[in-house]
Amino acid sequence: MKGQFGGLITAMVTPFDSDGRVELGAAQKIAAWLLDNGSEGLVVTGTTGEGPTLTDQEKADLWRAVVEAVGDRGSVIAGSGTNDTAHSIHLTQQAEKAGCDAALVVTPYYNRPPQSGLLAHFQAVARATALPIVLYDIPVRTGRKIDHATLLKLAETPNIVGVKDAAGDVQGAARLVAQAPEGFEVYCGNDADTLPWLSVGAAGVISVASHVAGPKMAEMIAAYWAGDPERARRLNAELIGVFDAMNITANPIPVKAAMELAGHPAGPPRLPLPEATSDEVARIREALRSAGLV
Repeated sequence: MKGQFGGLITAMVTPFDSDGRVELGAAQKIAAWLLDNGSEGLVVTGTTGEGPTLTDQEKADLWRAVVEAVGDRGSVIAGSGTNDTAHSIHLTQQAEKAGCDAALVVTPYYNRPPQSGLLAHFQAVARATALPIVLYDIPVRTGRKIDHATLLKLAETPNIVGVKDAAGDVQGAARLVAQAPEGFEVYCGNDADTLPWLSVGAAGVISVASHVAGPKMAEMIAAYWAGDPERARRLNAELIGVFDAMNITANPIPVKAAMELAGHPAGPPRLPLPEATSDEVARIREALRSAGLV
C-alpha cells in the first residue's frame, strides 16, 4: 500500500531562466501545481531536477524554497547523493537544515565501488543525519547495481527506509518486498513499470511523467489499490505513449518540453543537456494529445 511519502511522488524539474539561472519563484509555483494535480510528494534536485549541474548553494536554495511552498501538503525529498561520500553527507545535512522530509541518495556513479563500498557509503550518509534515507538504485546511469544482499543489509539501518528501484527487474523488486524488514519501502523508479511494481507490493512511484499526467497516474494507482486492477490497466494503457515520450532522449529534456506544451514552462535544460529538437517536440506533443493531456 501507499508509502510514507505518498503513492505518487514527482521527481520535479528545476526551472531555469533564459540565462540558465535557477528561478526559485517558478520552482515554488511548479511544486504547488504538482501537488494540486495528483502528486503527494516531490523529489527536488534529483536526476530530473538536474542535480549534477546545480551548485550546492542552488540546491540548498531550492530545498528551502520548495519546503516553504509545500508546507504540510506533501513530502519534500532532497536529491542529495553524489559519488563522493563526504560531499553526500554535507548535502544531506544541508537538506536536513532546510527542512526536507527525507533524502534520496543515489548509488555513487563513475567510480563504481564494489558492494562493500556501497554498503559503507550509504551507512556513512545515514549515520550523519536524522533524515530518513531513500536509496536510489539506477544502474543504467551509475554503472553499478546495488545487489539484493546489499539492499537487505542496508535495510537494517534504522533510518534507511526505502529504495527508488529503477533497475527494471520486477522479479528482484518482488523478492525485495518479500524479504525486506517491515517499514522498508520499494518505490518504482520507472513510469512504465509502475503497474507491475504495484502488483508485487511497491509503495508507489517516483515519477517523471506525473508532471503532465499526474491526475491520471494518481487515478491509476488509486484504482489498483482499491481492488480495480482492470481500471488501472486501462488507465495504464492510455499512458503508455506518454511514458515512451518521456524517454525519447535524456531526461529531463523531454519532460521540460512537455511542461512547455502543457502551459507550465520550466525553461531549457542546463548544458550539457540541450533542448528537445523540433522532431522530439512533435513526438511529445502527439503523445500528450493522444492521452488527452493537451
